[in-house]
Amino acid sequence: MSLNARRVALLVAANTALAPFAIDAYLPAMAALAASVGASIHHAELSISVFLAGFAIGQLLFGPLSDRLGRKPVLLGGLVVFLLASLAITTIGSLSELLIWRFVQALGGGACVVNSAAIVRDCFSGREAASVMSTMVMIMMLAPLVAPMVGSGLLYLADWWLIFVFLAVYAAFLLWLMSTRLPETRDPNLPAASPRQVLRNYASVFRHREGMGYICAVAASFGGLFAFITASPYLYLQHFGLSPAMYPLVFGANVVVIALSNRLNIHLLKGRSPQQNLHLGLTVQLAAATALALAAAAGVASLPVVVMLIMVYAGMIGLITPNAMSALLDHFGHMSATATALMGGIKFGSAALAGVMVGAFEIESLWPMVLTMLTASLVGNWGLRTLAGSPAHA
Repeated sequence: MSLNARRVALLVAANTALAPFAIDAYLPAMAALAASVGASIHHAELSISVFLAGFAIGQLLFGPLSDRLGRKPVLLGGLVVFLLASLAITTIGSLSELLIWRFVQALGGGACVVNSAAIVRDCFSGREAASVMSTMVMIMMLAPLVAPMVGSGLLYLADWWLIFVFLAVYAAFLLWLMSTRLPETRDPNLPAASPRQVLRNYASVFRHREGMGYICAVAASFGGLFAFITASPYLYLQHFGLSPAMYPLVFGANVVVIALSNRLNIHLLKGRSPQQNLHLGLTVQLAAATALALAAAAGVASLPVVVMLIMVYAGMIGLITPNAMSALLDHFGHMSATATALMGGIKFGSAALAGVMVGAFEIESLWPMVLTMLTASLVGNWGLRTLAGSPAHA
């Protein structure tokens, strides 16, 4: 990787880290935020699902716009929206205001993140793209490791609102960084698609059987992951009775495993295809989800058992996401932002649905999370094998 390419990868990783910070930084403060707006912790957790839904819509709307106007204008516009919405959240007084402004914040975040994979695809292809994406994801994964710790510290210093001030400051820093350091990577010789062509582009991805297999794999694995993330404030703070200071440690263990599996993915790509690594990740994830369900059924789902099995489940994201994204974009390099937007929209839409399944019914049990994770893993394995086939035929 050249020095310039490495700089682009680092800039894209810093941009992509905005989303995990927006999702994870306020998790330790969820109980305090719920009390502030007069809601239960389960209903406050719905702000995660609302954010994910807005994030999905933002990618679907602004991905094609990025292919048409260029990466930088869409990226900078999204950062401005995210910054202003973050500041607005600090003034809320009700659950409905929280949900509205989190949705607006997510629209801006979606416009930012949809450009990340497209910029990588503008610069790289094939195994090199998968390797660069793994490097990018590994750097990005520091964000959900650090974010709950930052949120816990800011909660200790003041209150939950300081976390959103921090997010606004981070967006302002990215705005300066991207406007001064990031070159425009979109090929100016590529023709700009009309709105009708955009719809045809989306339809062409939907009709691509193998591509939809990769999208299904990522969407299902993310749905299962966000079933855990949405449930984690209840799971760790109430069910297992951990303190907000301890929450980042058990939550961050998952991120460490994801980072390690990203390193493993880079190593395995020297002798294996992205499709083979993708199948391996989904298989291990299904085994972990099955073991978690059996532990819950047998009444042995203690804190160490739950933490360990969720670490294995979450860790497989490092084998699933970069390989599925690279395999998809190998087929759609001519409209990478549009393909990335569709993948992102379906992925975060699945995550939002999983979050609603976990939080909307206010069930004081592990089962909503466990069953959602198991169902998502079954769907991901079935979808990849049915639509994309085995690695030998992919």
